[in-house]
Amino acid sequence: MKNSTSIRFGVGAASLALLLSACGGGSGSASEGTKGGTLYILTEAEQILHLDPQRNYTGEDLAFASAYLNRTLTQYTLSKDNNEASALVADAATDTGTTADGGLTWEFTLKDGMKWEDGKDVTCEDFKYGISRTFATDIITDGPAYAMTMLNVTDYKGPYVDDAAGQASYDAAVVCEGNKITFNLAKPASDFNYAVTLSAFAAVREDADTGETYDDNVLSNGPYKIESYVKKDKLVLVRNENWDPATDTFRGAFPDRIEYVFAQPAAVITERLMADAGDDQMAISPDSVDSAKLAVVFTDGKFEKRRYNELDPYVRYYAINTKKVPNVKHRQAILAAVNRDELRTIAGGDYAGDYADGLVKPNIGADYAPTGLWDGLLGEAIPAEGNPELAKKLIEESGESFPQPFVFDYGQSETSDKAAASLVASLARAGIVVTLNPLEPGAYYGVVLDPASQGSMSAAGWGPDWSNASTVIPELFAANGGFNLSQWDDAAFLAECDAAKVITDRAEQAKAWQALNKKSMELALALPTRFGKDQRLTGSKVNGAYIWGPYGSWPYASLSVN
Repeated sequence: MKNSTSIRFGVGAASLALLLSACGGGSGSASEGTKGGTLYILTEAEQILHLDPQRNYTGEDLAFASAYLNRTLTQYTLSKDNNEASALVADAATDTGTTADGGLTWEFTLKDGMKWEDGKDVTCEDFKYGISRTFATDIITDGPAYAMTMLNVTDYKGPYVDDAAGQASYDAAVVCEGNKITFNLAKPASDFNYAVTLSAFAAVREDADTGETYDDNVLSNGPYKIESYVKKDKLVLVRNENWDPATDTFRGAFPDRIEYVFAQPAAVITERLMADAGDDQMAISPDSVDSAKLAVVFTDGKFEKRRYNELDPYVRYYAINTKKVPNVKHRQAILAAVNRDELRTIAGGDYAGDYADGLVKPNIGADYAPTGLWDGLLGEAIPAEGNPELAKKLIEESGESFPQPFVFDYGQSETSDKAAASLVASLARAGIVVTLNPLEPGAYYGVVLDPASQGSMSAAGWGPDWSNASTVIPELFAANGGFNLSQWDDAAFLAECDAAKVITDRAEQAKAWQALNKKSMELALALPTRFGKDQRLTGSKVNGAYIWGPYGSWPYASLSVN
């Protein structure tokens, strides 16, 4: 899943086992907490990118919305222990799904008694309709493509298009019989019940759907509902009186009220959390600790019980738009020229994470192997400070001038402005002129995921949707991927990804993903900068806080305040 862009290139997304260093025990449902009070959430972003469940695809936002506003068929275990947290639990379904044919067909039975905020029943047809919206890619943008790639559906354009044949194809793939929903897949997928943790598979009631504008006024079937939402100001959630805790063992729903406060300067957020006064004692932030304050926060003992420093699920990288930089030698030159050491220093040095050599992160497990990117894969060794002479040589070997304008998109913050300036300087050493395109962080992905408005290179972060690189390499670099910011459209690469997905021998499949990760670097489809870490701070009256492995986020469903 994509990360948000509010701080240091961003925090938040998803993955499964072995994502974070272990930090204690936990349980399968929300931990005990104190009912009442207001939880405050402070962020530099000016809005939540998407509350529309089919469009929500940043990890922190998924964790937030899935805890408070929308339910999915399955969820991950709420636990500090990351092996436990990788296990599925039932949410809107009575169990984690069943398949009798090796994963080609999946069945889930919905719990009785679930209600929308207006008191109407949540039905199987609501889930079926919500999932159908994924196919309306002209309106429902930015979300994951798993429904389209996994379900046995052809030529369906979503519920807003009157097409009997397409609708019939969808109706055959997603079948409701009373409270039972059956999914017929195009190919066996033994882990489909992990896919349905994503809110793209959540319910939306047809009579409440307003298409593109549903983002700003979603109908809730979770424990809270929206009281008000003003971008650049705040989102306020209050209790949904029609949510029945008897139907929900996952969500603690402890605070009476949640105020998500936008457009706060990064340094100010950290200063407020450090000062720990008044309402800020009951505050958290999805943003990382301001880099200028990291040393103080992580050496002063008074912050010991409310500071967090963990590996996150993401690889931070710059996607290179292959439509605008089509020559592979030019793309390789970018990788060779950039001063990755300076970028890491700006992001927080050791706190920021380790140098990355690809888009598959070591803590995913067997699917990772070193790519050799910086050790000679592109012809010569490339130190962390960059190799501008190699970059010049590669441009010369390309046989053509470097394309101009070369526009770099990034979510603007004080720290990312510094990183952008570093990028300009290091690429200039190779004769590459950069035009900067700073964007408001909360709206960032809405811009760069539109090919018409995306620049030549775009800052991004990605974590696996579950612990298989099938949720990394195809999503980022296959023509049908849900987050192909590299705009890579290569039939042979797509075929290799499709072949790897259906390998049943897990060890052999891992080798296939390792090879494709290496190939994507040889093709210079992206510049990986670091395997990220995340540092956070809470107010002293926040309980139940830890970095939750599946989304690299706060465990919103277990948070409470004194």
